[in-house]
Amino acid sequence: MESKKIKELKEDAILEVKVNKTYYQMCKASLFTVFKDLYDKSGDPDKFVKNIVSKDYKDMTDHERLFYTLSLLVGEIEKQGLEQKAFVDKELNVEDLKNELEALKSNED
Repeated sequence: MESKKIKELKEDAILEVKVNKTYYQMCKASLFTVFKDLYDKSGDPDKFVKNIVSKDYKDMTDHERLFYTLSLLVGEIEKQGLEQKAFVDKELNVEDLKNELEALKSNED
């Protein structure tokens, strides 16, 4: 039987990963995409989230695991961003935002 060597993180390893704004936005967009697909099936966001956090990771579907993993990643990025005061307040015009979202929706159809 042939064997290969691979690299695997140590059990107690904790890494600090540098993340820029673009990567953070990509992670959030991915999380939203997975959430949208899963939420559309469940119809109730509170029920969906409670369902995810009540399951063991091994008992989740692939999409639930993906959502959970991305949630942890985005949460850690936001936690560190807040600790390092890396966020800035930004005012958005609600009407402009609404119009942009409607334009995005119409492009999906």
